[in-house]
Amino acid sequence: MSKPAKSLYGDNRLPKHIAIIMDGNGRWASKRLMPRQVGHKAGIEALRRTIETMIDLKIPVLTVYAFSTENWKRPADEVNHLMNLLLDYLTNELANLHEKNIKLRILGDQQALSARIREELAIACRTTASNTGLLLNIALNYGGRSEIVKATREIAQKVKEGYFDIEDINETTFEEHLYSQGVPEPDLLIRTAGELRISNFLLWQIAYTEIYVTDVLWPDFDREVILEAIEDYLKRDRKFGATK
Repeated sequence: MSKPAKSLYGDNRLPKHIAIIMDGNGRWASKRLMPRQVGHKAGIEALRRTIETMIDLKIPVLTVYAFSTENWKRPADEVNHLMNLLLDYLTNELANLHEKNIKLRILGDQQALSARIREELAIACRTTASNTGLLLNIALNYGGRSEIVKATREIAQKVKEGYFDIEDINETTFEEHLYSQGVPEPDLLIRTAGELRISNFLLWQIAYTEIYVTDVLWPDFDREVILEAIEDYLKRDRKFGATK
């Protein structure tokens, strides 16, 4: 495994949680006159490289945007291909993830997924539940707005049932009803393919997250791009609304 820049070892300023919007699979394939599905498959290799780099750097949490609630609008054959890729990944990578002490967690509404995929996700999460290494969050059928609506409904129902009063609701209460409950907010959000938008990703959680955009398409994403993003992050002065 390649090693990170020596200056990054032991730096306590390294981000504890990195989130990534994985974008550009289709463009990567189009540039090579190939079907979009080839780009999605190449994106799996980029995810493997990314996970290895996070382990190498000892980044505690990685969250990747795999499939949004809006992605159902894509052609059916592309959606089916993405779901089959997910099944293949879970089947082929579970032993490797477990061996590397990675804990898998799914963020999103799983009810819209097929019974087979839900079963495989449950097996993967259960198998890795006790692992203490990298926490890998896969945002699947995820949307930031729908997550906020879900949390609001759950809180409203609990108020209705008398579990607590409206006056008891605060940010902590709200966070306890998000898919990401118990996960620290991202320090750094990386978006590939040069797009300058959030795309309904972690809307609540990224209030004070540093954002880094690279023109690199996701299938070409590698260790060097991650190091560039982190080095840029380390140059920033995070004030969280305060002044120094």
